[in-house]
Amino acid sequence: MKKRWVVVLLTLLLAGAMIFAVSCKKKEAAKGQALKVVLYLNGTLGDKSFFDSAASGMERLQKELGITPKVIEGTYDQARWEPDLIQLAEGDWDVIIAGTWQLQEYLEKLAPKTPNKKWITFDTSVDYSKPGLGNVYSIQYKQNEGSFLVGALAAIVTTSKMPLANPQKVIGFLGGMDINVINDFKVGYEQGAKYIDPGVKVLVSYVGDWADSAKGKELMLAQYDQGADIGFNVAGQAGLGLLDAAKEKKRYAIGVDSDQFLVYKDSDPDKASYIVTSMLKNVGNSLYRAIKGTMDGSIKYGAAEALGIAEGGVGVADNENYNKLISAEVRGKLKDLEKKVVSGQIKVDTAFGQ
Repeated sequence: MKKRWVVVLLTLLLAGAMIFAVSCKKKEAAKGQALKVVLYLNGTLGDKSFFDSAASGMERLQKELGITPKVIEGTYDQARWEPDLIQLAEGDWDVIIAGTWQLQEYLEKLAPKTPNKKWITFDTSVDYSKPGLGNVYSIQYKQNEGSFLVGALAAIVTTSKMPLANPQKVIGFLGGMDINVINDFKVGYEQGAKYIDPGVKVLVSYVGDWADSAKGKELMLAQYDQGADIGFNVAGQAGLGLLDAAKEKKRYAIGVDSDQFLVYKDSDPDKASYIVTSMLKNVGNSLYRAIKGTMDGSIKYGAAEALGIAEGGVGVADNENYNKLISAEVRGKLKDLEKKVVSGQIKVDTAFGQ
């Protein structure tokens, strides 16, 4: 008899726990659905790197938290940006997400006038010494850390006997613009390369914008002609020209922000085959994390946060092509370097503050 009552009691407790869990999930979904989120891009989708990564975070919000965010493409027309943001500030959005550094000034004007709204900016930080920015959360990335790892990889590739590597110790770097964020990639990349072999030469070119992929291709073809056998794309949509150049010259490439091998794997497998790996800047994950943290109170507004390897903000894409082209020994070496960066044993240089 006692056993029967114990079974009944356990059954009731289990049923109660299940009802409670379902109730919590419904409340969380309802809470997420009520939160009105908009992502404003000062560019366009289709770059297969930075902005597409940001949009992927919005897709994840919808799938996992029941939020249906809106994504607005502000294009590269700078005259649109401020009027667009003013319109969003006047709307009924709870959270307005707007990166990058080119929008910082506008946020510093609008956020103090809209204390009832929360603002998130990424790949930059507002100036918190200015008043009224307690409703702004800034996300920065330690792109120098991830770039150190792919710089080390590039140096290993250029000094290897891989099929497309030449005898010259030359690697390439293609930046979108000559600005701190892009140069943070560059100094990490250069330091990683020199860590492996101080004799490696790094060729550097800047497109001058984020959209001119034809110019990006032209600049990278010139670097390949100067002896580079691998190039690092840090130029947004313009950097897609580097991948075109790699395919044309049959040289290696390193993608950026998104896993660009996976992006092209099905649509252009030949181009994808030259992409050794990508330096992931997990913008989408960071925006998902920011909204989830806004909902549960774990994100601190009125402050900036820098996300590196340890926080999952940056990393090296580990995909089938990386495993095919790069030996287990080299992959293990990069893992060891990653641990040393996280532990502080290796301190990666930065372009910020210089």
